[in-house]
Amino acid sequence: MRINKIIYRYIFKEMLPPFGISMIFFSFIFLMTQIIQIMNLVVNHRVGLSVVGWMILYTLPFFMEFIIPMSVMMSVLLTFLRLSGDNEILALKNGGLSIYNMMPPVMLFCLVGALLTAYMALYGLPWGRMSIKKLTTQVASTNLDIGIKERTFIDSFKGIMLYVNKMDAKTRTLTDVFIEDQRTQDTIITVVAPKGQMESNPDTYQFLLRLYGGTINQVDVKSRSVNTVRFATYDIHLDTRQALAAVVSGPKHPEEMSLSEIRQYLAESKEKNSKYYLTLLEFHKKLSLPFACIALGLLAVPLGIQSINSRRSFGISLGIFFFLLYYMLLSAGWVFGEAGIYPPFLGMWVPNFVTAGTGILMLNHANQEKPSPFSTVFTGIARRFRSLRKIAA
Repeated sequence: MRINKIIYRYIFKEMLPPFGISMIFFSFIFLMTQIIQIMNLVVNHRVGLSVVGWMILYTLPFFMEFIIPMSVMMSVLLTFLRLSGDNEILALKNGGLSIYNMMPPVMLFCLVGALLTAYMALYGLPWGRMSIKKLTTQVASTNLDIGIKERTFIDSFKGIMLYVNKMDAKTRTLTDVFIEDQRTQDTIITVVAPKGQMESNPDTYQFLLRLYGGTINQVDVKSRSVNTVRFATYDIHLDTRQALAAVVSGPKHPEEMSLSEIRQYLAESKEKNSKYYLTLLEFHKKLSLPFACIALGLLAVPLGIQSINSRRSFGISLGIFFFLLYYMLLSAGWVFGEAGIYPPFLGMWVPNFVTAGTGILMLNHANQEKPSPFSTVFTGIARRFRSLRKIAA
């Protein structure tokens, strides 16, 4: 019994360094997907590096939901690839331990990963989403041009609809501007200008939009009269306080809700619309992603053991393939579940069932020292590609 505890501690400790390296590596990969947006904020909108740092911190919980399960899988896979390559698995078998006897430290490690993922899903994600919303509104209060998107109708301001065909972020110059102003009762004002310039006053949360060489069309609803005026310059003052307050205090996105808020919304929802299905998907995702650590870790053990006769890179490639398969099943379940044509429960839990079922099947083959059907198939495919490459050369 004491020997088993020593072996369990040894296997558990062996999984820690690959887990740390995988966390850093995959965090860097996910960060690279945001690098263009980050550079745009720093260079074009002159947002400070401290603000960018907080934005990265607030978005990390969303990435961690996927990074932690993937890191758990890769650390288990790399550990058993090394143990197999150094014949330590064979030595343990000769000492009377079966594959199933080696599973307790793996399951404990996966359970720790599941708890970390659950914390990120239940508490980290809502906190990060709400924090980044508040930070974005603070930044937008001094940089309105961040919230302006080209060729998009913007209705964030009360009574005003704004459309910009093109915007130069550095000079804050707007091209082909269209504005519909309904702030005056019984009067609709439309303003069209080929060029505009934006100036801000951070102390009053107001922006001055100065338009050049355009026309103003005033429609009086009561008298049904239309007046057209041409102008050389025309100033419009935009107050962002109401718009920013509406963003912070408005309805929450499902990712911003806590588990209790999601349950309350689902219980009180009378109509099963797109938001209802989206919220139901988020509810099951918060519960299913932590179990992905256990399902993927269960699969990684036989992948590491049965790749002993192949190159190390082949086992890693096989592990990445199964994680991508898991992610594709999850994405497909999300898309069909959001449309209401696929039960959200199945959409979020089927990837776990498929992955865990495959892992149990392969683990049984590995314990009986039978070749895995998946490794045989992939080895055949790899040989086929090598032979085609030789023919092409």
